[in-house]
Amino acid sequence: MEVRTLQGIGVSAGSAYATAVVVAPPVTAPADEPAPADADAELVRVKAAFEQVAAELDARAARADKTAAQILTATALIARDKGLHKAAGKHLAAGSGPATSVHRAVEEYAAQFEALGDYFAERVTDLRDVGSRTIAAVLGVPAPGVPTLTAPSVVIALDLAPADTAVLDRDLVAGIVTQEGGRNSHTAILAAQMGIPAVVHCADALSIEAGTSVSIDGDSGAVVVNPSAESVAALADRDSKRATLLSATSGPGKTSDGHAVGLLANIGGVDDAVAAGAQDLEGVGLFRTEFVFLSAKTAPTLEEQTDIYTRVFQPFGTDRRIVVRTLDAGADKPLAFADLGAEENPALGRRGLRLSQARPELLETQLKALAAAASATGADVRVMAPMVATVEEAKWFADQVAAAGLPKSGVMIEVPAAALGARHVLAPVDFGSLGTNDLAQYTMAADRMQGALSDLLDPWQPAVLNVIKAACAGAAELGKPIGVCGESGGDPLMALVLTGLGVSSLSMAPSKVPAVRFALSRHSLEACQRLAESAVSAATAAAAREAVLSAADPELQALLT
Repeated sequence: MEVRTLQGIGVSAGSAYATAVVVAPPVTAPADEPAPADADAELVRVKAAFEQVAAELDARAARADKTAAQILTATALIARDKGLHKAAGKHLAAGSGPATSVHRAVEEYAAQFEALGDYFAERVTDLRDVGSRTIAAVLGVPAPGVPTLTAPSVVIALDLAPADTAVLDRDLVAGIVTQEGGRNSHTAILAAQMGIPAVVHCADALSIEAGTSVSIDGDSGAVVVNPSAESVAALADRDSKRATLLSATSGPGKTSDGHAVGLLANIGGVDDAVAAGAQDLEGVGLFRTEFVFLSAKTAPTLEEQTDIYTRVFQPFGTDRRIVVRTLDAGADKPLAFADLGAEENPALGRRGLRLSQARPELLETQLKALAAAASATGADVRVMAPMVATVEEAKWFADQVAAAGLPKSGVMIEVPAAALGARHVLAPVDFGSLGTNDLAQYTMAADRMQGALSDLLDPWQPAVLNVIKAACAGAAELGKPIGVCGESGGDPLMALVLTGLGVSSLSMAPSKVPAVRFALSRHSLEACQRLAESAVSAATAAAAREAVLSAADPELQALLT
């Protein structure tokens, strides 16, 4: 048997070895589908097929955890989109068959989503999955997706739609490999939350045949087909040593010489909060409140929001901080009740705080609800705004937070202008938080949802690290704390660099906290500063990571190689 090694992007740590199971491909429309005899009647049937898919997604949402349920519910809304139905009807009237009409309508929408970029581009996989499932319903054939698993398996797919990822059996899915997708895809986010080793953007992944033995390394991104017994044993030995080493550290994050670095969780809802609250971490560094809004047809009321926020805050008691990001929506994350109109470039449009300034009643209600929930629970709540670029915006937001009676305000540093001007932008607020995903996107002029641009969006890009360095310098000049809540905060090596640059807290998927805690405990602050300097001085992303890895503590090297 030929041994082959494929390379992708590791997005969920750990290794796996099992038999490959290949996800059923999308169902496509017949090439020779005849024109409908009665276009109106066929439209009724197509709409019923869309609704069947939506109902199936709702049923899956009812069985999934909170974060997955929110994603599935949002995907069901795509299936119920009247504009999509209308587009299918247009093609039916023009003589296309029902399955072909669904396909053409979906592809029209997909092209629009890809052109809009960011959140919309992220939803193209979801949109096409809805289309494929609807075509299957129209044709009366089985829907695409993960086959029934009877033994531990490595799931191989072009990409995984939320409908598939959200209901994976953690006891039987040993690992995930996708040929497409990026660091911020739904597959990456949900796999990390579920603790399933995963590799995305792995070229030729679909060349792996079902039934083949596969090993994957969710750290390095290596996928080995027909691996040797020795290499499988080496991965298992590394995982065993990792578990032993990581179990030896606990408590607050700190370097070997006692420099404190807060270790916090990224959460998106009540279930996430309950799970994170039970773990050994210091609170929440990013509560993404947009999940409260995105699946709603009307603006959530003060009472509805207060109830949700209260349940999110309760698991953390009164002594662990909760950093809340206010509504991060806008043209790229559309809300039916806050439509500001079409924009040519939504990623650079009225999103985040810019939407809040255009629709201040949304922010006012949200801040009142957060204040009420904080009062009811006694929680240490700190509120920050997304997409802040200027000191005027920071000052406006700080005033709104103070007027609501909340004690601490902050801003997200995800726009290069805010990073370079941090000594001014942070002046009116109490803290800053680096959103490294968007910061990389805007620094490198590369859509962070485009898997093909993953190299540009590598968090080790020296240009991005230098922008972070500038933001940390501005915060230090003011004596203001600055954290990281982007995905790079969960990388043990990158955590050392960020600490060396002056970051005071790191927020990540809770499953990543033990490895970051261990990495910090093996290095002094001075060592972190040296590693940071070597990274920002490197010529390439690969050279930056290699410089840090080669100089890191040997035990950490053993965990990561």
